[in-house]
Amino acid sequence: MKKILFIATIESHILNFHIPFIEYFYNKGYEVHVAAKLGNRQDELKDLNVVCHDVNFSRSPYSLSNIRALNQLIKTMRENKFSLVHVHTPVGAFLGRLAAKITNTKPVLYTAHGFHFYKGAPLKNWLIYYTMEKIAAHWTDGFITMNEEDFNIAKKFNLRRKDAVFYVHGVGLDIEKYSINDEERRKKLREELGFSDNDILLLTVAEINTNKNHKQIIDTIKILKDYSSIYYLIVGTGEEEEKLKNYVLLNNLEERIKFLGYRRDISEILNAIDIFILTSLREGLPRAIMEAMAAGKPIIATNVRGNRDLVRDGVNGYLVPVNDIEATAKAITKLAENTTLRTKMGEEGRRIIQDYDIKKVLREMDEIYSLYL
Repeated sequence: MKKILFIATIESHILNFHIPFIEYFYNKGYEVHVAAKLGNRQDELKDLNVVCHDVNFSRSPYSLSNIRALNQLIKTMRENKFSLVHVHTPVGAFLGRLAAKITNTKPVLYTAHGFHFYKGAPLKNWLIYYTMEKIAAHWTDGFITMNEEDFNIAKKFNLRRKDAVFYVHGVGLDIEKYSINDEERRKKLREELGFSDNDILLLTVAEINTNKNHKQIIDTIKILKDYSSIYYLIVGTGEEEEKLKNYVLLNNLEERIKFLGYRRDISEILNAIDIFILTSLREGLPRAIMEAMAAGKPIIATNVRGNRDLVRDGVNGYLVPVNDIEATAKAITKLAENTTLRTKMGEEGRRIIQDYDIKKVLREMDEIYSLYL
């Protein structure tokens, strides 16, 4: 049986973004392998009939544990003859391509979900991650990008094959899953969360870390004292969670800002809220915004790569500068005060997101995979 190997630093990346592609290969008769740092969700991978390889990856490129991870990948590739290796995430992708070079495993595809070097990034990101990508490009047969900035950068790399840089519409989205638009369910969930029909609910769905920059929104809520009916919901967990909760308490905003933790009912929550907001410092192509667009919600997002591939300023939402509290407040109040505008922008978002439907993305990826298999 022919074998395919997916590599990512952590198992959640595979489960969050690549299940449709695992099923694509499984339905074609391939044996699908996954190499990642396994955790408490590995049973979900096994339920997909995946052969799992626990690799001692660290997300930090400085960690010595990645030497062990490289040796584990080399061993896996020598023990299995893979028809194709598809690598993801910066560290996993670099080590995966290096292991493939050492074992002469070909072809190798790489999907960049958002380079860690970008316009305005710290110099160290360019020194480390740009150098890693430039070196590993020589061991890459196909380079897949999902935003315009990354696509233009990738075209400058020297790949093992010529004309092998591709642009696809993200990892795909099951648009119908998020197109609920049910007033009864909306009202019921709002009541469960403690809100009325007249309240304006903002939502961020994201890991709570420095990059996602929730603080920009919290600081904005702080200055919107005259808008007591505007509330901010945070879905997600992460390393900055306790720090952020303490910041909310310190600013006496616990009545206005609610932490909902990890949730599996994102489509239901999107149906219940009014405005989606994401103020990241850096993005690749944020799935959370895509989901909110599919749910017909207007978007407020920082004007960074990835966000601006999805949000057309003044059309389906507003783009605001990073850490610009005044601009963020202005965007929120514009939408909070105008139900018609929210509806119109939500409809525009639904129209734009059709290009990112999983069926279309699977067709795009099928064309790419067919070039290498």
